[in-house]
Amino acid sequence: MKKIILFFFLLGFTIPALSQQQFEFVDAKSDRVKFPIRLINNLVFIPVKVNGVELLFLLDSGVEETILFGFEDPGKLNLNNVKKINIQGLGDSQGVEGLRSSGNLLTIDKLQSKNHMLYLILDPSFNLSTYVGITVNGIIGSAAFNNHLVEIDYAKRMVSFHKLNSKFHVKIQKEFTRIPLSIERNKPYVKAVVRLNDEDVAVKLLVDNGNSDAIWLFDEISDKIEVPQKHFKDYLGQGLSGAVEGKRARIDRFSIADFQFKIPIVAFPDSISIKNISMQSNRLGSVGGEILKRFTSVFDYKNGCLYLKKNKNYKNTFYYNKSGIEVWHTGVQLVKQLVVVPDNSFVMHAEDIKTDKTAGIKVKYKTELKPVYEIGYIRMNSNAEKCGLKIGDIIVSIDGKEAYNLSLQQLNALLWSDDEIWIEVKVEREGKLMDFKFKLIDVL
Repeated sequence: MKKIILFFFLLGFTIPALSQQQFEFVDAKSDRVKFPIRLINNLVFIPVKVNGVELLFLLDSGVEETILFGFEDPGKLNLNNVKKINIQGLGDSQGVEGLRSSGNLLTIDKLQSKNHMLYLILDPSFNLSTYVGITVNGIIGSAAFNNHLVEIDYAKRMVSFHKLNSKFHVKIQKEFTRIPLSIERNKPYVKAVVRLNDEDVAVKLLVDNGNSDAIWLFDEISDKIEVPQKHFKDYLGQGLSGAVEGKRARIDRFSIADFQFKIPIVAFPDSISIKNISMQSNRLGSVGGEILKRFTSVFDYKNGCLYLKKNKNYKNTFYYNKSGIEVWHTGVQLVKQLVVVPDNSFVMHAEDIKTDKTAGIKVKYKTELKPVYEIGYIRMNSNAEKCGLKIGDIIVSIDGKEAYNLSLQQLNALLWSDDEIWIEVKVEREGKLMDFKFKLIDVL
């Protein structure tokens, strides 16, 4: 059975918090706001209105501020009190130019935040949409978490905001496992245990549902954390300041409260990629979406608690991208395809119609905008690299399926099988079509 391995996106800020912003219920009599989410690669996306303009945001407990990006004309958002700043985050470059804007109105369903502070990244190349395959306009962090009980039901793909004194608080105390959180600079931290080389190591981790990996560990900060001998170097994702690189490996076990996970996949980011992170005292890594998706989770920032309840994903195995290929959605193309036209249909352009006399049917050319997928990264020494594939190749088809008819998730499902199978890829390189074939191999 084919599975989709989880590409992640992680964002960290080094700008100071200017104020603790909160969302309030529009209807004071209501105790809950509930609505569906879009769940892609373990990442939670929710609709947010900014000054009346509806956008799609990543809901991210690992970020303190509210960030916008991907706008060629920021004037459409009617941002208030704008000032130029420099923003840094994960990656190996010097940061990006941005804007800070105060006095904005943000709305999440029936919740509102007035006088909201926003940070707009001006660099058009910084765009989460490239990596997840849907249009994403921003990231919302602690402001969405710090005034309510925030319930994320990964199995049902729903999010709920509950008032702190609602009946739901009584329910979760009975049905969920309570885990203490320390809230530092509006971000949640939890204590956990990792077993490495037959030794248990206590770790303090950022609870980061904006990172779709299972676990990150900072081996260069602690002498007790060592990268297992069996590992490989890998691209871990994209941050504000550029590519995030490091190593991937399996560890013996990960434990949080009474929950234990055997041989999870762990990422060990290198020191250059995390140099711009503002480290809190004794932090040794992060726990991300690949762990959190196995629960219904409830964040209670006010009382310093995380509540977890197992869901149907709890026993899923941990796996990784054996292909070594990261595919990015880099644009759109016009594609002309044939479609069947019923004999009694109305046709706008007769020149586009032709008749199949043998079958007695008509067909019509239909021109649509379709996605363009490009290889953005290839792992060194992977079979994909050895067979001749290169960064910048445009994917035309995979195993005979046209890439433009697939979503990014569907395309990755073909590339990132959990089984050791052969993959056939047709690409366009410098105007030429080329065919490649490679086998997925488990190197861990």
